[in-house]
Amino acid sequence: MTALRLSDHPHHIEHLRLRDGGTLTVRLVAPDDGEVLQRYFRKLSMVSRHNRFLGAMSELPAGELDRFVHAGENDRFSVIAVMMIEGHEIIVGEARYGFEAASASFEFGISIDDRWQRRGVGAALLRNLGCRAAALGATRIFGDTLRSNAAMIGLARKLGFAFGRHPDDWKLVRFEKPIDPVHQEIPCASWKRAAERRMAEAVV
Repeated sequence: MTALRLSDHPHHIEHLRLRDGGTLTVRLVAPDDGEVLQRYFRKLSMVSRHNRFLGAMSELPAGELDRFVHAGENDRFSVIAVMMIEGHEIIVGEARYGFEAASASFEFGISIDDRWQRRGVGAALLRNLGCRAAALGATRIFGDTLRSNAAMIGLARKLGFAFGRHPDDWKLVRFEKPIDPVHQEIPCASWKRAAERRMAEAVV
């Protein structure tokens, strides 16, 4: 497997437009985000935490939190989606993803703050993950969720994902869709540049 490079993951802030006209900011999680990220997970409802971690969990264990905030370990990366509310940066969603070069597969998991669900945050974040997947050369993007997670299933269906059985756990459903990293239009300019650089390097 080819290890991902931090240069493949721009550190600058990306601003995404929500359907209500608001601005969502997405950036990589940094080591000093540990405390605020843990507070975010603690404030999720029990149902949202259960859906995100596929089981009962009140917070991230220390070891897992450490992995979340250190970009690139085991080719996994985490991003937070934030909004400015009354002058304060508030986390309204997060995602963790990894790219496996051998299978050209991009796997992800996301959560959205309960107060910000059904407001377009999840769709914006998923589209951003699609940008990242295409830029890295993925031909397939997928995630797993509980069969009872109607919100995630509905969002994935709306964005064109197909559904199938999870290979190891009957309680889960896998949703995925193909990606054409060469011809797909990548709406995020920084990730489009990363894709073009990667393709140029492949030719050399």
